[in-house]
Amino acid sequence: MMYRLILTFCALFAPVAAHAASAVALSSAVFVERILPDSNGRSKTILQAPTIVAPGDKLVFILSYHNEGQTPANSFVVTNPMPSAVAYQGAADSNAEVSIDGGKDWGMLASLKVLEDGRWRSARPEDVTHVRWALKQSIPAGAQGKLSFRGIVR
Repeated sequence: MMYRLILTFCALFAPVAAHAASAVALSSAVFVERILPDSNGRSKTILQAPTIVAPGDKLVFILSYHNEGQTPANSFVVTNPMPSAVAYQGAADSNAEVSIDGGKDWGMLASLKVLEDGRWRSARPEDVTHVRWALKQSIPAGAQGKLSFRGIVR
């Protein structure tokens, strides 16, 4: 089944919470990862704006932040929900934590457990409901950066 994307697609992936100085601006974008041949016949990976996605398509989510204030932003935390149609596939930053229970508890995926049919099992990427980054260093005035994670369309 194909999923037609509309303009609100990107809004679905906007970070739901950012805790720091209010002068930190956030924006988000999502791209489809495609492997195409280059002019030499070799494969190259490109990121394209999504128009149509299908189950199995790989997505890259990029969250950009910019401290527009005059002072450093401390204790910066960004929480992003995983869309229900997308299974988590990892984050570029090894400090990203995930939640499998709607944001109540956090940890590295390998350390989380899911109760299923009365038995505990290790959490899997498709169990992830949220991704969170808590930056350990302050963001200097005027500084910017990016956070990213990957997903696959279910």
